[in-house]
Amino acid sequence: MKSNFPIFQHHPNLVYLDTAATALKPQSVILAQTDYDTKFSANIHRGLYQISQTASQLYDQSRQNIADFIGADFSEIIFTPGTTSSINLLAKSWGEPNIRSGDEIIVSLMEHHSNFIPWQQLAAKKNAVLKLIPLTADFTLDLNSITQLVTPKTKLVALTHISNVLGTINPIKDITRLIKKINPKTLVLVDAAQSVAHLPLDVTNFNIDFLAFSGHKMYGPTGVGVLWVKQNHYPSMSPSSFGGGAVSQVFTDRTIFQPPPYCYEPGTPPISQVIALSQAVDFIKFVGWSKIIAHESKLTDYALKKLSSIKNLKIIGPQSHHSGVISFVFNRPGLPAPHDLGDILSRQFNLAIRTGFHCAMPLHTQLGLDTGTNRLSFGIYNTLADIDTLIKGINYSLKIFS
Repeated sequence: MKSNFPIFQHHPNLVYLDTAATALKPQSVILAQTDYDTKFSANIHRGLYQISQTASQLYDQSRQNIADFIGADFSEIIFTPGTTSSINLLAKSWGEPNIRSGDEIIVSLMEHHSNFIPWQQLAAKKNAVLKLIPLTADFTLDLNSITQLVTPKTKLVALTHISNVLGTINPIKDITRLIKKINPKTLVLVDAAQSVAHLPLDVTNFNIDFLAFSGHKMYGPTGVGVLWVKQNHYPSMSPSSFGGGAVSQVFTDRTIFQPPPYCYEPGTPPISQVIALSQAVDFIKFVGWSKIIAHESKLTDYALKKLSSIKNLKIIGPQSHHSGVISFVFNRPGLPAPHDLGDILSRQFNLAIRTGFHCAMPLHTQLGLDTGTNRLSFGIYNTLADIDTLIKGINYSLKIFS
């Protein structure tokens, strides 16, 4: 699979184990952006000339392709700069009009800051109550606590599908069923940034209300993401960012907006990125979910086995329900701190892992991990040899600090 990714032609010895931060780009995605820039670089839905018509057609086809990919309708796909922007848009366009004093918002302790801070800040602004779903000893969500946390005042539950630190795969369908059984009016937002390239998503099957993800986590470009909104929630939302392209008519005293999703996409959209994101969807479909899941499961099992054999290394994550995201620390004083290990692996082995808090400081604080963790994460381009290099690098680092 590495032959599909041009970066390895420039860095043939690169061992890239940081897909959870951003995935590498296959040639087809890169070409999609280049084609737009070189063959039909024009704005969309405005020009009557040919290259604008070509760009418009590909842009609209891309929206449909991305909608089909997650089991959604065309009009339910809002393009944003990424997951962070998607959730912030939702907090402003849905949260501001609907959250009132005394209402409850529930998030989990394993959330990325992007799915934590917007709701924390909205709750503070609206004098609402922010509740946290705790973790079990096995680094999974305490599902029993949900029955106590959800009440008639609960307006929203915002959850990650896969933890970007623990690798925990949350059973979204089961959780949603439990939430809506207690309070059918509670809406559910899923942060799918870590799952969109690793597990098939079906928003209808999940029975959720909102979903967000980023292009660059799924072998696509940076600068583009998606907010999926279940169509029947649009009437309770209002645009929170304004400008051209999102409006139908503008008068001196009022503005008539375009219907969704366009009213939430003011200004010139990320045209080349959207077209390239559609190519990323096609790449995932070309590889196939069965191959992706089997390959990443093989890598994860192998890595967990190898890491578990290293003395004084502690894996921070569940025993099961584990995705291809693995975090670990050394549990003896004097051994490499995360930033030390990351630096040694990079300098000596051309190996890329992530170190620190991974934009999940409340989780690390709760677990007493004050210096963060080391994190490796897999993509379709990784091999067992990559993991062997990692183990070699860890053992080398331990010798330095022993």
